[in-house]
Amino acid sequence: MSPVPLLRPQEVIRTFERLGWQVARRRSSHIIMTKKGHIATLSIPEHDVVARGTLRSLIVKAGLTAEQFLEAVER
Repeated sequence: MSPVPLLRPQEVIRTFERLGWQVARRRSSHIIMTKKGHIATLSIPEHDVVARGTLRSLIVKAGLTAEQFLEAVER
């Protein structure tokens, strides 16, 4: 698996939005994202940076590979 960078929450949200996800709501210190036709929801913590393990887990829940996510980050 490719190394996943440390990203700020806004960068992670912007990247998932490019991939078709939408912000559904904010719940305390987390941003919840959904995608039509996808069962899973993504819960992105609003910390200084999103931990690598957390980001890897979000990528897998979204049904993506790290490479697909990294390509969307670079757009």
